[in-house]
Amino acid sequence: MNPSIRKSRSGASAPAVPNSCSSHERTTENGTSIRAETGRRPLRRLIFGLLRWSGIPWLLRETAQRLSTTILVYHDPSSETMESHLHALRCRYNVISLAEYVANRSGKIHSPLPRKSLVITLDDGYVGNYDLRGVFKRFEVRPTIFVCTGLIGTSRGFWFRHAPDAETLKRLPDDDRLVLLESSGFNVDAELPNREALSNDEIGGLSSFADIQSHTATHPILPTCTDDRAETEVRGSKLHLEESFGFKVYALAYPNGDYSEREISLARAAGYQCALTVNGGSNTRRADLFRLKRIAIDDRDCVDALIVKASGLWGWTRRFARRPNYGYVPRPLFSTAQARGSEKP
Repeated sequence: MNPSIRKSRSGASAPAVPNSCSSHERTTENGTSIRAETGRRPLRRLIFGLLRWSGIPWLLRETAQRLSTTILVYHDPSSETMESHLHALRCRYNVISLAEYVANRSGKIHSPLPRKSLVITLDDGYVGNYDLRGVFKRFEVRPTIFVCTGLIGTSRGFWFRHAPDAETLKRLPDDDRLVLLESSGFNVDAELPNREALSNDEIGGLSSFADIQSHTATHPILPTCTDDRAETEVRGSKLHLEESFGFKVYALAYPNGDYSEREISLARAAGYQCALTVNGGSNTRRADLFRLKRIAIDDRDCVDALIVKASGLWGWTRRFARRPNYGYVPRPLFSTAQARGSEKP
């Protein structure tokens, strides 16, 4: 047996990787060198280390998560980070695909889900995701990548990476957001020198290792959009993936995790089988398929931070510290009726 391969607790073979919080360099397949900080400030690493070895994450896995499904969300992790994370996760959870989870919940698969089941997802569709396909293959996992169909196959940029104050813009009516972006010098339709999203060929190559699903077309904050705009984003992205690539599109990830009853209705009407939030926690067998919870993992988190966050402990403690700036709102912040009412005669 190759000495670089070791057995996980579930019996599956997985490459042995270092369990450290150190920083390191990575080079993507196109030759770009990227600094991947898998650990941040020393105090933060110390806190996560203490929490990990307190035994609380283990207790939560064996109780609260034992009969539920945990869904993690990444964005643009390095292959080194993803490799170390998958190694740690496969030793503690049973990693399944989102499609398996949805099929089980919808009754298409009658066998029970494994205990402590866990799903890997990635949002936005960054070009760096293409470098992860070898890691997915080695660990025999099939994640779900939610892509913005108006950006993939182009050199357009993700607007929130170029906004001077993205968090403020996320709370504005969508038309106002676009105006302020334009005044700051960023045109959402402009082609940039360096591509940020996956190309069409990369999407095709990744589809052998991951499910490609919808994250709307341009990543607006849906509750700030008019009714027509929100429907176009939700329905149009699904149609694009189905017609351009032939994918079966069953899942929508709400951009920024923001949604209202309107977005749930739009997703159902468009033919999605589920929709995912970024509200922390695990999903019981009775969880609403259009309000599936996900736990956000920082792309630079070390293994200690991963284990603490995946257990739900970190999210639980942070709820007492501050109110999250994302999630469910009772009604859209800016509807078509409001838009018409604000028009001057």
